[in-house]
Amino acid sequence: MDDEGIAETLLDDNSIAQVARPGTSLKKPGPGQGVPSPGMRPTTQSGRPLSGVVRPGTQSGRPGTMEQAIRTPRTAHTARPVTSTSGRFVRLGTASMLSSPDGPFINLARLNMEKYAQRPHLARALFEYMFHHDNDIRSALQLAAIATEFCQFNDWWWKLQLGKCYHRLGLYRDAERQIRSAIKTQPTVDGYLYLARVFVRLDQPLAAIENLKQGLEFFKGDCSLLKGIARVYEGLNDLVQSSAFYREVLQRDSTDIESIASIAAQHFYSDAPEVALKYYRRLLQMGVFNAEIFCNLGMCCFYAQQYDMTLSCFERALSLAEEEVIAADVWYNIGHVALGLADLNLAYQCFRLALASNNDHAEAYNNLGVLEMRREHHQQARTFFQASSQLAPHLFEAQFNLSQLTKEVGDLQSSYRAAERSHTAFPGHADSSELLDELRRLFSRL
Repeated sequence: MDDEGIAETLLDDNSIAQVARPGTSLKKPGPGQGVPSPGMRPTTQSGRPLSGVVRPGTQSGRPGTMEQAIRTPRTAHTARPVTSTSGRFVRLGTASMLSSPDGPFINLARLNMEKYAQRPHLARALFEYMFHHDNDIRSALQLAAIATEFCQFNDWWWKLQLGKCYHRLGLYRDAERQIRSAIKTQPTVDGYLYLARVFVRLDQPLAAIENLKQGLEFFKGDCSLLKGIARVYEGLNDLVQSSAFYREVLQRDSTDIESIASIAAQHFYSDAPEVALKYYRRLLQMGVFNAEIFCNLGMCCFYAQQYDMTLSCFERALSLAEEEVIAADVWYNIGHVALGLADLNLAYQCFRLALASNNDHAEAYNNLGVLEMRREHHQQARTFFQASSQLAPHLFEAQFNLSQLTKEVGDLQSSYRAAERSHTAFPGHADSSELLDELRRLFSRL
């Protein structure tokens, strides 16, 4: 899977069915198998449970409005949304590659494509430069098309490169045709992976899984193909199948970070923090040394009742947090530890610090609202709940808490609307259903 920019997400005209069958679409993945309720495992904007590692497309899914797309973090390294596909692939040339201080290494506009296409070894190197360095997809496509014609359409490598260019340009059906032709001539792992990416963009996850399984028939036990299947199953909310494939990856490569982290997250949200702690310790022994791993270790230690290590892990996480977004998550988790210790003042300060680091932290707003409700500061609590629900409409907790608060102050209409939104975000939430039934009985008496 790869990132989708705002233009690719909101201006996508490749939709085939508006209402897909359950379990056949990544846009509306459905309930899935082995998925804890949103009350146990937080979900993303698209309704998917949080994954073990931050990958493109796992945090936000497909936002429904331009406002949500702009507000939502869409990459692993920044809180800013991706605004263009091409911008992520641009690399700056090193000084040794510059032909002159103020000029490019190669002036692509002056190249005679037909001349270089007839020199196979030079043409391939030139294509790689166009595609990966200059990000000039159209020139790369032109060179690939001429070279394919020169080879009388028999060179599988050029067909695969044509498929890559079509994929980057959003011509997914053309990309599928070229990659299938390349795989038919010469099966490659790269070809199967790119074809799966095409199917994912076309919202055909079952076809992507079938394609990757066909690749496994040629390349037995290839970890890249196995991880691709696990990722698609995770996108479909089938965590049982996803974990099974991640475990198969670990049987062949015991040092795969993504598989270890994903299985650890699955154990943590399945109420087995002791098992998750072993996996995170394994990552630490492998050299994964960052704020996220220590934050996860701190939470596992806390829920496994190893309190002596909890605060030490969080202190290390704060010292390693280089980005404000990560620091906000660390402070938020420290606030949860403070709530578990019944230190409400410390929890309040931690959630405030989380907002100081990231002013769009919806969960911190919700928890601050709960603490303000305990202090009977209803107006401030209502403001926090409204801010949380606007920043993250998929969080049912903020909507339910807002419904409870407005019911207490007598605003039954607002309470009913908030309870409906909570029930829509999490249909299995019993308290939201009871609150809705109670409000309907009250309205029937009027």
